[in-house]
Amino acid sequence: MDLKPYLPRELPPPLEALSVLALDLRWSWNHASDELWRLIDPDLWEATGNPWLIMQSVSRERLDTLAADEAFMSEFQRIIRDRAENLAETTWFDRVERGEELGLVAYFSMEFGLSESLPIYSGGLGILAGDVLKTASDLGVPMVGIGLLYQQGYFRQAINGNGEQLAYFPFNDPAMLPILPLRDASGSWLRIQVELPGRSLQLRCWDVQIGRTHLYLLDANHPVNNPRDRGITGELYGGDNETRLAQEIILGIGGWRLLEALDLPVRVCHLNEGHAALAVLERAARAMPQLDVDFVTALRATRAGNIFTTHTPVPAAFDRFDPLLARQYLEPYATQWGIDLDTLLDLGRGVSDGADAPLNMAYLALRASGAAFGVSRLHGSVSRALFAPLFPRWPLDEVPIGHITNGVHTPTWDSQAADALWTRACGKARWSGEIKPVAEKVAVLDDETLWNFRAQQRHGLIGALRARIALQRANRGEPQDRVAASVNLLDPNTLTLGFARRFTGYKRPNLLLEQPERLARLLSDPHRPVQLVLAGKAHPKDGPGQAMIRQWFEFIRQNEALSRHVIFIEDYDMALAAELVQGVDVWINTPRRPWEASGTSGMKVLVNGGLNLSELDGWWAEAYTPDVGWALGDRAEHDSDPVWDRHEAEMLYQVLEESVIPDFYARDARGIPQRWVARVRESMAHLTPVYSTNRMLREYVETYYLPAARAVGNRLARGGEAARALQDWARRIDAHWPAVRIGGANLGVEAGVLHVDVQVFLDDLQVDDVCVQLFANSVEADTAPERHVLVRSEPLPGAVNGFHYTAHVATNRSVADYTVRVVPNHPLASIPLDSRHILWDHE
Repeated sequence: MDLKPYLPRELPPPLEALSVLALDLRWSWNHASDELWRLIDPDLWEATGNPWLIMQSVSRERLDTLAADEAFMSEFQRIIRDRAENLAETTWFDRVERGEELGLVAYFSMEFGLSESLPIYSGGLGILAGDVLKTASDLGVPMVGIGLLYQQGYFRQAINGNGEQLAYFPFNDPAMLPILPLRDASGSWLRIQVELPGRSLQLRCWDVQIGRTHLYLLDANHPVNNPRDRGITGELYGGDNETRLAQEIILGIGGWRLLEALDLPVRVCHLNEGHAALAVLERAARAMPQLDVDFVTALRATRAGNIFTTHTPVPAAFDRFDPLLARQYLEPYATQWGIDLDTLLDLGRGVSDGADAPLNMAYLALRASGAAFGVSRLHGSVSRALFAPLFPRWPLDEVPIGHITNGVHTPTWDSQAADALWTRACGKARWSGEIKPVAEKVAVLDDETLWNFRAQQRHGLIGALRARIALQRANRGEPQDRVAASVNLLDPNTLTLGFARRFTGYKRPNLLLEQPERLARLLSDPHRPVQLVLAGKAHPKDGPGQAMIRQWFEFIRQNEALSRHVIFIEDYDMALAAELVQGVDVWINTPRRPWEASGTSGMKVLVNGGLNLSELDGWWAEAYTPDVGWALGDRAEHDSDPVWDRHEAEMLYQVLEESVIPDFYARDARGIPQRWVARVRESMAHLTPVYSTNRMLREYVETYYLPAARAVGNRLARGGEAARALQDWARRIDAHWPAVRIGGANLGVEAGVLHVDVQVFLDDLQVDDVCVQLFANSVEADTAPERHVLVRSEPLPGAVNGFHYTAHVATNRSVADYTVRVVPNHPLASIPLDSRHILWDHE
């Protein structure tokens, strides 16, 4: 693409490639060019970290000077060469067997956290989405992202002198963001149209480059739209339900239309939460004329290529829309697609819900997908319970939701010192392919090297935090002497605890305030002091969450002597998060189990040698062992029981007082805390590679993406021949299932072998339409239930379409553990997603 029309000015010819560097967000994790931007404008670089803004702001005189500077030009040309060589390298995906079958993955998300210079994210969901796109670039996975460009994004936070949260919504000027208008084949700015009640909405399209990957953004702030509609993409998670539904129409329907307009060969559509569920309906609608089928058959054909990730641990967090509102906004699409509106809305309703039930976007996403998964092992189990109402009479273990535990994009979150340490130990390309074992390489790092590394990390954090506190105090108009005193806050040699996340009830950010006097004593111990760094936002509509922030400020105000030991940093964003996870010694996480679906913030400290003290929830429930950190809880669920909260607060104090603090300050003759460093070594070696998006995305590809691409390819082949046959099968199952029945079943054990003979009457179904199984529940947690397929034998005398089914199964279990069932069967079907019918013996 010719970038000249979009540049702030004509660049000196030797520097024209600067625009390429500035617009590729690869700089957000590959820091080779950092010094280049610092040389161009050190103040603006330190303030914003946004190369494109620097390009917009730097004077022509400064550019001419740099173009004539031999040292600068030599470094600039080296970086350009290195970038080109890196992008041309063979990637992990290039070596994946039959990888060409994948085509392209379209990754839909309501938010993307790529860099603080592109503020279209609020928290963990967006950070994960950004890390996915970065990892796709590293591994060469063919993927594009689809999202929204918000005029204001998520709110910016300030805290006044009374501890009250103030919310600001600065304008995101597209000209100052590292994005470009997205052009069609003719060079025109691409625009997409979606329908809203009584009107059409024109959407502008934007392109964000992330190494080998692209993110395409839509926004409604087009001059031809009416003023109200221009604000639809104003705020992330702002506005009323009507605005939210309009946003989800833009993301889902508009997003798929954008892919069609670009003529991209998308095989797999990945929904990062249910916000983009309407994309899979638009996908089906676009397939209708190609296959010459109705909407239901087209959905049957395309659903196999849709993947749904659920992040929600509680049903209240699902997006739900009032049925009248849903009818108003989706009726135009039902008409376009030739489908009854109630049939469309039923995709987002529970099995027994009536017409007055809300439209549940998570239900819709699951029903229209070929596979779904949660974001940790525990969350997979929780999700199966949440979605169980959609699959009545199916065992919980067989509700079709798996899990792939989240990870983080390690190069984004490691510090410069951490990057150097890992490079020396494991090589430069350690995160860009299939991760080879690193434990033995990290294990040889000696105690002194690791302890000096951690001290360097902590010292860097303290310096950054002092500067932030000074700025906060100055912005509040505090006296100059108090601003100057910020340089004395915190101590680079003191145990530093970090707690930073959204302030809301279930995360229990004030658990440490349960016994404020005890906390004050712990922090101010003259021999083993502790310092606590806090950060986080409460949603502007979350009054209790904002009250929790005020409680911390009140604690600090009432204990003036503690002001050097505990600080609250306002406006938690990616830049602050990076500083914290790189420098804190211990990352604390205190959610109510099982309400933390994954909790990726604690993963970000791993590469930097930080340790975790967390509730046994989300990722920590599967990662924790005593040699890598500390745990809270008993692996059980206690809901919002205040008695249990107090018990866990006591547990938290005890872990700090009896293990964390003593281990940090128990030094050998060299001044090194050996037990502490041993934990750091184990955590870095064994957890860092596992809880990375490198491992996670490779699992996406191997477990879900490639099977989905093959499945949807089979259904779409030969003009959708298989999809038609599958739809005919599904209709046949629906029509005749009520008449299917199980007759006599004889089960008996002899010499350790269970002999089964059962009579099954199929009505007018074909014998291959069903599968008769012997079933027994799993014996232990995390093990699959027993399923044995019975073999059809001779017909039943005098019966129409009735047969004996038999099996002989070696077992040491009681006959009473087993039962017979009948389930739908088709070689291309995913059961129970394609058909949820099930018949049990004695029903």
